[in-house]
Amino acid sequence: MSIGGVSAGIPVTVPVTVIGGYLGAGKTTLVNHLLRAADGLRLAVLVNDFGALPIDRDLITGSDGDTLEISGGCICCSYGSDLMEALLDLPRRRPGIDRVLIETSGVALPGMVASAVGLLQGYSLDGTVVLADAETVRRQAADAYIGDTITRQLAAADLVILNRCDLVGEAVREETMRWVEEQSPNGRVVPAERSKVPAALVLGLHRGGDRASTVLRTPGGIAASALYESVELRPDRAVDVDLLARALTASDSGVLRAKGFLQDKDGRLVVLQIVGRRFEITDAPVAATPGTLVVIGLRGQLDRAAYLTS
Repeated sequence: MSIGGVSAGIPVTVPVTVIGGYLGAGKTTLVNHLLRAADGLRLAVLVNDFGALPIDRDLITGSDGDTLEISGGCICCSYGSDLMEALLDLPRRRPGIDRVLIETSGVALPGMVASAVGLLQGYSLDGTVVLADAETVRRQAADAYIGDTITRQLAAADLVILNRCDLVGEAVREETMRWVEEQSPNGRVVPAERSKVPAALVLGLHRGGDRASTVLRTPGGIAASALYESVELRPDRAVDVDLLARALTASDSGVLRAKGFLQDKDGRLVVLQIVGRRFEITDAPVAATPGTLVVIGLRGQLDRAAYLTS
């Protein structure tokens, strides 16, 4: 089954972001912010149910059974217990979707959901984002009943959004961030208030097609300059893309997300995509040209010169 069609001979897949975290961590708040910041992207949001109507009412333009119509060409569907069936049926129900967000339940393991998505033709895993509450995550992780689930959620993350950092002091925040980093050895941890992070961290660095975007804004239109920054890398020669990717995903690189077209040392045009500490190098569409690698990170932690010498 081809969902996205074919571009320049290369099958186009729909990127999927899995959003996990325990009950009350801020998943639904993040999804609502992202829907407001979609900026022309046609998003499909899959959730377990609409029990508490998770989508803000002012975003909803209509409903049809277990599907909510959302302004901007987005939809929200309930998938109950059969996520895979919902994904397989999605192209029929709403052709032309640009990206999919899967909001898991508070007791689900996002790593298992991400693995299942990777098995479906026509979809590609774009990243696993897990939310945690700076006030409660360590206490919850120590709970005899839910603690194991929470630590497994964190371990599966490419990005951990440590939410409600405004409700704890600086010392507690820093200590909690270090603890979360230990639980998520393959991910990055970013602080947040009310689940607000730049949409590009979750939705990728492009809008619709393969065009990179350097606009850093938090969902809801609030500038993200206080915490985040972006740099544009424009190599003037062919590069060892694998070596560059490993430098950008090293533990001390400060990089949270990156995407761009590059010419590798063998002259091949490739797409490099990075989320957290995971990277992917794939063939670029024939019509693409080498250009800019857009890199996002926490302000003050990016080193453009070091990346270009990798």
